[in-house]
Amino acid sequence: MGAVNLVCWVLGVALIAVGYLRARGPWGRYQELKAQEANIARYEGWRGTRLRDDGPSAASIMAAQMRRRAQVGGLILIAGFVLVFVGFAVH
Repeated sequence: MGAVNLVCWVLGVALIAVGYLRARGPWGRYQELKAQEANIARYEGWRGTRLRDDGPSAASIMAAQMRRRAQVGGLILIAGFVLVFVGFAVH
């Protein structure tokens, strides 16, 4: 086990932790907003009218932002996994 392996593992684990922490909150909020939008759509279907105007709502814009933040956190997490595997591959 060399110094390069150890550095790759430590940085990889750190990136995995940071990525998870960055993605967890926005992903949960995104799921809540998506469920709320589905509930509104069901209610509009039952009632037979639309409650909102055409165009994106504030909730849909926020959901897109939360999804993007979760994606960035996921990419950081994936980079951490790659770095851990590189640490095993380097001799």
